[in-house]
Parts: sequence; C-alpha cells; structure tokens
Amino acid sequence: METKELIVERKGAVAVLTLNRPEVLNALSDSLVEAVVSEMERLDKEEGVRAVVLTGGSKVFAAGADIKGMADATSQEMQKSDRLAKWERMRKISKPIVAAVSGFALGGGCEMAMSCDMIVASENAVFGQPEILIGVIPGAGGTQRLTRAIGKYRAMEFVLSGRRFSAQQALEWGLVNHVVPNELVVEEAVSLAEEIASRPPIAVRLAKEAVNWAVDVELGEGLVKERQHFYKLFDTEDQKEGMKAFLEKRKPVFKGK
Repeated sequence: METKELIVERKGAVAVLTLNRPEVLNALSDSLVEAVVSEMERLDKEEGVRAVVLTGGSKVFAAGADIKGMADATSQEMQKSDRLAKWERMRKISKPIVAAVSGFALGGGCEMAMSCDMIVASENAVFGQPEILIGVIPGAGGTQRLTRAIGKYRAMEFVLSGRRFSAQQALEWGLVNHVVPNELVVEEAVSLAEEIASRPPIAVRLAKEAVNWAVDVELGEGLVKERQHFYKLFDTEDQKEGMKAFLEKRKPVFKGK
C-alpha cells in the first residue's frame, strides 16, 4: 500500500516503511496512520517478510499529529469518528517491528515509536509528549506506554509539563534499545531486524506475544480510559485555544475552561 505519504522498500526478509511528509515534519495525518497500519497488516500476512522497520528518514521521525484536522472538532465528533482506534491495530501485528528514530519523535510520533517492539534512536533524537501544551493529553497510548517504559514519576513529569527528553536519556531509562550516529540509524535498525528475521518465525511470533503479555495485561483497559479522556477534552475552551495558538504560531492563553 505504498502512497506518496508512505514509502515501502524490501531488504530481503525485512520491510522498511518510511514516513514521507517532510514538508510538515512527518505530521501524522489520518491518511498516513491508516497507510502505515494497513501496510503492516498486509506485511503481517506475507510469508517472505519476517520483520518490519518503521522510520521517518534521517532527519525526523514524526513531530506529532496533524493538528489542523482536529483543532475545531468537538468531543462528540472525536468520539464518533474514533480516529485513534486504528492505532489499536498495530498491537495485533505478530511480526517484530523496529522503529528507527531520528530527530523529533513528539506527541503522536513518540506514541508511534512506542507502538513498535524496539527502538533504535539517532544521537539527535528528541522524544516527548507535548499534548498538554495544546490543551489535551496523549490519546494514542502515550500515558500508558511511556509510564510502562520509564516509570510513573518520569512519565508524570513529561506528560504534565510537555518537556522533551534526549536519546541518551531515553537509553538510560529503558525506552530505546540503542543510540547510534544519525547517519546510521536506519542501517542499525535494519541490521537488528535482519538478525531477528533470521530466527525461527514461529518462535519469534510467540516470543513477541509472551513479552507483550508480561507488560500489557492491563494495557487494554488503560488505553480505553486514556482515549475517553482525550476525546472529552475537545469540549474544553483550552483545547480550542491551544490548537488555534499552535496553528497561529503564538503562545496559548489557557483559562481552565
């Protein structure tokens, strides 16, 4: 399902998916997320593919969601469209997915990286969940996966403040597997994926399932609660102000309404 927004390549038993919206720092539009998820589902059924690498290229992974498509939405509209439900489909992919993260992985970009099974980061990678700065919260798994990865207290700081953290911090805290020079991030991720692809496929699938089971027993329930809270915030004035200010490139004025 290669589109202008998503480039698909094959390197032997490894499929490489590259987000391709450089003009907006790979902002995750609905169409791009759908393309990624649909292609992963297709590859999951293809016998010749044993592992997947997801990247945004050497400059940026994804700087967040496409705010323009959400700024004026109401809570009811968000719940009715349930645009975040498609993210759940990534959890059902049985083949291992390695994220190759360079540059910004913020908001939805951070959530997409964390939806993968392993993360290889470049030295210039920057992670964060800055949704609070535009009047909402992470809605595609950020509050749940970040907490499981780096612990409650660090996650609380970054989710509530909107601060960012570096690749080296992410490595020290257990969020990423490896940090490499910028120009080697995709190569290193492919190398890791190729090594895994050389292992027995059924054992790899069951091993992934077992490891996920160890940390995801309560994740499903947490994701539902997170999504409900995310949608509710689209009935607040602060959400409208936050996203409007973002689009107008100015500092938001929040009133707690």
